[in-house]
Amino acid sequence: MTYLQAAHDRGITTLALDSPANRNALSAALVAELGEALARCAEDADVRAVLLTHTGGTFCAGADLKAPPDPAAFVGLMRTVVELPKPVVARVTGHVRAGGLGLLAACDIAVAGPGSSYAFTEARLGLAPAVISMPVLPCMDPRAASRYYLTGERFDAAEAARTGLVTLAADDVDAALAPVLDGLRRSSPQGLAASKALVTATVSETFDRWSKELTARSASLFASAEAREGVTAFLERRDPAWVL
Repeated sequence: MTYLQAAHDRGITTLALDSPANRNALSAALVAELGEALARCAEDADVRAVLLTHTGGTFCAGADLKAPPDPAAFVGLMRTVVELPKPVVARVTGHVRAGGLGLLAACDIAVAGPGSSYAFTEARLGLAPAVISMPVLPCMDPRAASRYYLTGERFDAAEAARTGLVTLAADDVDAALAPVLDGLRRSSPQGLAASKALVTATVSETFDRWSKELTARSASLFASAEAREGVTAFLERRDPAWVL
């Protein structure tokens, strides 16, 4: 079974998350398949850049709570996106939640449509946006991150762009992407790799410094009694015990 759709056109390889049964949630299988596809793109001279998108109305619903990936594997996937020697561009026309925001923030450029929405829902489940903070916090306005980390509120594409979580919000995502992809096609492979290394250096250093600690923190939170209650309540479609 495959969880991705892949296509290639004039140097741009499109990878579409395609796991409709769980709203493109990050299962162990999806994380592994996407990591392998990105590794192939890194080695393929015909690939100038990667366009990461999705099928259905959800870009990524976060971790698959029924079959979650190992935290270290998900950290490895985000780091692969950040350190891929080719640009990764996100095309988002659906909803993004929790861990999906880490995948989104790891991308170099992100264009969001009016039907998209965003939420850091971890605190409502007894968790925290631990490992995803490594790509998210360097790009997002600190005050906005504080608000949305703590409240779990939903926000729209315009707010995501205002806060730096995405590059731009557009009514027509493909029209907005056209000059971006044209620019990537006009840039040399060496120039793209060297330029990307400059703009991602701080995020790479963040991974170097915090990966081990935040992975352990994430695993500890998932194993806690509060998280078990939060996840159970979510799956049972009820409020957890702490809701006032």
